[in-house]
Amino acid sequence: MTRDSLNVLILAGGRGSRLRPVVSDRPKPMALINGRPFLDILMSYLGNFGFYRFILCVGYMADFIQGYYAGPNGGKAREIAFSRESSPLGTGGALKNAEPLITSASFLIVNGDSFCSVDLHRFIAFHREKESLVSMVVAHAEEEKDFGSVTLDPLSRIAGFQEKDSPASGWINAGIYLFEKSVLSRIPPNTVYSLEQDLFPNLGTHDFYGFPTTEKLIDFGTPKRFAEAQRVLLL
Repeated sequence: MTRDSLNVLILAGGRGSRLRPVVSDRPKPMALINGRPFLDILMSYLGNFGFYRFILCVGYMADFIQGYYAGPNGGKAREIAFSRESSPLGTGGALKNAEPLITSASFLIVNGDSFCSVDLHRFIAFHREKESLVSMVVAHAEEEKDFGSVTLDPLSRIAGFQEKDSPASGWINAGIYLFEKSVLSRIPPNTVYSLEQDLFPNLGTHDFYGFPTTEKLIDFGTPKRFAEAQRVLLL
């Protein structure tokens, strides 16, 4: 498993309802951050690590995203495929829907509305060292109660999750994962299915590890955090 052989799935199908007061003319992953669509920023960052095959899981305003990347904006240095949902399937359902397009035995997943400048070389090495089925980047957050938190055991295995407003563990889900493709057999087809609520709680700790990072998680899902992203996300 090398970074240049791994597919990257970007979850870009959400409606972004909370962001509508400031971004209403486009899907949330295409929100302009200092004049650039966020997906451009995200894929350029990932490209710096050698990733070049991207599968965009699209749903809401999918034509906007596909139209943008079908032309010159797709770029010559990357390959882009689209997995389109006719109705919302949730984060897990979106992955299952994209399964026929995945060409690597392991693949990276990133949320299309958040950014964390984690060292992905180290993350891949961690996943391989642990022989993990699923690995998740976990980060610190200034507003833990707004995100919920993740508990790690001394071996970096994910031991549990706390809901929003529960006592915080100090770690949150950064929305960046490495999966072995075999995991997809656990997700039913054509079904609304959540990674966070349906898949992750049922993974055994021997298969599920958390990779801690001190890098800041930038999530622009609300107007307040969108304004903050304009100030700090200058890539």
